[in-house]
Amino acid sequence: MGDSVGDVVRWGVFSCALVPVVLVWYGTSPAGATGTALGLAAVTGACRVLLRQSERGAARLRAEERVPHRGRHQRTGTGAHRGGRRPGGTTPVV
Repeated sequence: MGDSVGDVVRWGVFSCALVPVVLVWYGTSPAGATGTALGLAAVTGACRVLLRQSERGAARLRAEERVPHRGRHQRTGTGAHRGGRRPGGTTPVV
């Protein structure tokens, strides 16, 4: 996992632990605090999955940018083009 994704997940886990404690401290029922903790854990898990998918997609794009584009039919070099106009004459190419 990337450093920024790890930081986000760590803060999410921290909030999943801290928020129920604060809610109970301020008078919310333990059942309500537990429900809130479970909701926060579900959101944190979903965000982690989405962030990992985003990282994979970005890594795939970076990898594709490094590979040179080879054209429509995977040909390279100067002799790969057929037809078209050629400089220096009007003689047809046989």
